[in-house]
Amino acid sequence: MIVKYTEKERDLLARLMRAEAVGEGALGMLMVGNVGINRVLADCLTFKNISTISQMIYQNPGGFSGTESPLFFGNPTEKEKELANRVIRGEYFYPATNALWFYAPKTGESCLSFWWDQRNTGRYKRHCFYEPFPGVCRQIH
Repeated sequence: MIVKYTEKERDLLARLMRAEAVGEGALGMLMVGNVGINRVLADCLTFKNISTISQMIYQNPGGFSGTESPLFFGNPTEKEKELANRVIRGEYFYPATNALWFYAPKTGESCLSFWWDQRNTGRYKRHCFYEPFPGVCRQIH
């Protein structure tokens, strides 16, 4: 376990992963989970006062649009809980390894090289992932 959590927070993370990336399968959901856990670990940038999964999910401004999706509501499945457990235990998946941000460009558009002054680390299906420059967020590099 790389962050402390309650069962309720694990379930919140699983629901967020589903809402943000269910259409991208297990690997896409795991990458979204990586971004979330990185935000809890990172004591930098706009995440200085984020130290729990609940704070990360409901951060305002700067939180996740998935919390407004109907997919966010309802209990997570056992599979979704296991995916959340995997990222909480510290499993990482490239290109989300050190990412603090992601977005989905419009259909047919490429990932921007930089987004909010952060560099692109790669794309998985519809999501583009972004990380801070080395040295900016030492907790995740």
